[in-house]
Amino acid sequence: MFDRFLRHLATKGVTLATFGTADVEAFFADVDMRCAPGTTTRLRYGRLLERLCRQFIEDGIRVENPVTAIAAFERWPEDEPVPLYLRPDADARLQAWVQPAADDDARALRNRAIVALFLATGIQATELRQARCDHLGVAGIRPLLEVPKRGPRDSRRIPLPPFSIATLSRWKQTREPDAGDALLFPAPGRDGMVNDVLLGNVVREAFEAIGFRAPDMSPRVLRNTYARRQLLDGRGNVDVSRLLGLTSQRTVVRLRATIECIQNGG
Repeated sequence: MFDRFLRHLATKGVTLATFGTADVEAFFADVDMRCAPGTTTRLRYGRLLERLCRQFIEDGIRVENPVTAIAAFERWPEDEPVPLYLRPDADARLQAWVQPAADDDARALRNRAIVALFLATGIQATELRQARCDHLGVAGIRPLLEVPKRGPRDSRRIPLPPFSIATLSRWKQTREPDAGDALLFPAPGRDGMVNDVLLGNVVREAFEAIGFRAPDMSPRVLRNTYARRQLLDGRGNVDVSRLLGLTSQRTVVRLRATIECIQNGG
């Protein structure tokens, strides 16, 4: 989440110590265009940046807080939107869609592998962008993805479910000449990481292929689907939050509420 703001500052030629209100407003305008209406993304960014600037002022890094002048995030909505996810039948359709086909070209295989990894692990887009070939272990009796420590998130190992192995194995084979610490999903045609726009388009096309339509068709839906699947399989809130790399259980509690609502006939 914070990485996106850092990339925005880099494009503006400013730093955490020098950005101003105009830079924050431009960032929020970009967030509003990329996020579905009714989500709390803008609010969460606002609170994060406001706390960060307050800490910088206390540490003597900044003399003013440019975020307090923006009032759009001051009030958390009373009715937080229900998190979007794939129901089990749609989840099963997408698991079938990610299986490799005999006529897949490199682009099609890459797209299936991207969706398979999101759906199989619940990682964030930033974590997929930064994933290296040697983080993905598809051989042996316990296939897994290693997610390195990043900021406040501890490192973690996420088991890979059977539905993801065929596609991820085939994709990793195509990356063997660049294996090791090379990016698992490099940007097409150039060095560097894939960007969020490409990942969003890949996920949206996969959703359209299985007939899923929703206000938000981003990788976040796959993250929610993964977490909800773990809850349906009997895992506890703490365990699922750990798999997601979260210190708070807020997200998982909201997803569990969707299960309880259906069980109660809601």
